Amino acid sequence: MPEVSESSRSRFAPRSANDLTDLVRANPLAWLASSADGRFLASPLPLLPVVADDGRLTSLIGHFARANPQLAMIERDPRALALFLGDHGYISASWLHDRTQAPTWNYASACFTVDVVLQPGPDAAHAAIELLVNAMEEGRPTRWRIDEMGARYQRLLNGVVAFEAKIVETHARFKLGQDERDDVYADIVAAVTAGGAAPLLEWMQRFNPTRAQVESADASDAESTGVDSP
Repeated sequence: MPEVSESSRSRFAPRSANDLTDLVRANPLAWLASSADGRFLASPLPLLPVVADDGRLTSLIGHFARANPQLAMIERDPRALALFLGDHGYISASWLHDRTQAPTWNYASACFTVDVVLQPGPDAAHAAIELLVNAMEEGRPTRWRIDEMGARYQRLLNGVVAFEAKIVETHARFKLGQDERDDVYADIVAAVTAGGAAPLLEWMQRFNPTRAQVESADASDAESTGVDSP
C-alpha cells in the first residue's frame, strides 16, 4: 500500500484520493527523475494513473524511448520520482485591498516516489501506447486511432519500452488559498476570475468549498451602495 507523507495532516493536503487522481489525469506530462552512480537524469513523460477499487492511486503507466539514456539508469536502480505540477499562478499583492500582504503562488502538485518495473516486448508497449492514445484522444470529434499508422506502428513499438511505476510514497501539496483570510481570498478570486484563469479558479473553489462564493470587497461595496464596481 503506498505510503502517504505527513502532508496528510496539512491544510494543503489532498482531501481524498480523487484529488490526486484528477491532478494526474489533467496533467499527464510529468517529470520522471532518477539517479545511479552519482548521476541524475530526468525525462518529461506522459504518465497515466492506475486506480484501485477503493479509489487509491497505486501506480503510473508510461513508456521510454529505447534511445533515452535514463532507461539504462532505471535498469540499474528502479527507484525514481514522478513529479506533477497542475494548474498554478502568481498571486500579486497588487490585487489586494490589504497592501500589507505579500505576493504568493497558488498551485497543485504531487511528487510520487516510485519503483519502475520495466515491461519489455511489443505487447506491453502496445498496451501502454493504446492506453495513452485512448486517454488523450477521447472526446475529440475526429479522434485519431492507432491503426491509422499502418506498418509504421510496428516500428514505433520496437523503439519503446513500457513500464509500470508502482507508487511507494506520496507527497502532495494543494496550496490554493486555504490559509488566506476571507477578504484576501475574495480579492484573489476576483482577480483570478477577471484574468480568465478558470482551471486554477476551479481548484481554488474545490479546496475552499465553504467560501467559494465569497465576494470581493469591491463587489460587496458596490452591492451595498448600488454603484457598479470598476
